[in-house]
Amino acid sequence: MKSHLQSYPCPLIINYFWNLGFLLGVAILLQIISGIFLGLHYTSDINSAYFSIFFIIREVYYGWCLRYFHSNGSSFVFLFIFLHLGRAISYGSYFYNPNTWFSGIIIVFFLMGIAFMGYVLPLGQMSLWGVTVITNLLSAFPSLVEWLCGGYCIHNPTFKRFFVFHFLLPFLLCGFLLYHIFSLHFLSSNNPLRNSTNNKIAFLPFIISKDLYGMILISYLYFLQIHFGFSSLSHPDNALEACALRTPLHIVPEWYFLCQYAMLKAVPNKNAGFIVLLTSIFVLFYFMRSLSVSFYFIVWVSSRFNSFFVILWFLVFISLIWIGGQFPVDNFLSYARILTLYYYYFLICILLS
Repeated sequence: MKSHLQSYPCPLIINYFWNLGFLLGVAILLQIISGIFLGLHYTSDINSAYFSIFFIIREVYYGWCLRYFHSNGSSFVFLFIFLHLGRAISYGSYFYNPNTWFSGIIIVFFLMGIAFMGYVLPLGQMSLWGVTVITNLLSAFPSLVEWLCGGYCIHNPTFKRFFVFHFLLPFLLCGFLLYHIFSLHFLSSNNPLRNSTNNKIAFLPFIISKDLYGMILISYLYFLQIHFGFSSLSHPDNALEACALRTPLHIVPEWYFLCQYAMLKAVPNKNAGFIVLLTSIFVLFYFMRSLSVSFYFIVWVSSRFNSFFVILWFLVFISLIWIGGQFPVDNFLSYARILTLYYYYFLICILLS
């Protein structure tokens, strides 16, 4: 314990981008704690799930704070994930420590699944139709929808299973977090120079003081969002009770899924769109591998343009998030198809540069 928390050697030249991993771990821990308290009062029955949320907000002591802390906390988790992942890509952490990169991508998959199932549990209008769209994508796999939903449609067994998975998977996630930290400490952290250095300082008190300073700043954002923002990050239709007979004008997920949702809408074929959606995340595993020299004709620039490609890829990512929230009209669909190609192209440029 002392070697990991006190005398653990860290590179001297790391900056505040390296605080994001610590902030992400704290955000996940807060989500687990708040989720446990919410689970004491939540009811996963299809006839009472929506009203149990209002019971928590209105009747449970500080239940409103727990509910909005948990719902807004997922946005903070994914904000830290995107920034942490962007930092790792920009500074070549996938090359420096492949085991840490692999466990990190597994954690991303776990968090996306947990967040999706948690989004369904309030049983609002957007939750019902969001899970309907996603489960319909799985219809290409025999018997998978029946096993996952407990039937051929979204009903009571679906929400009970989603609640069980949403409650249990975070504890399994903790195991991958511990492995992620262990593999990171096995070789020490990367640094902005992307190489190993002998200029090390102790984790305590130098690095932990920077982490605590960042946590204080983020706690202010938590406070402002919970007490003044409320549900501004969620779609207004999700505050309405779910109705299977009334389809929303525009079905959209939470903002952190909008990039993949834009890719899904850009492809006319349902199965092909689902494959593009999956490969947009699975492609990150290929950063662990060194591609053959025969592929280098794709990119003709040198490695000093890596940061340039990272910025372009980030801009494409932000543009897809914006397009994912727009109505599926021809102009936005055309933009989404072009940006999807650029999404993969810039990732390949980063990988080969």
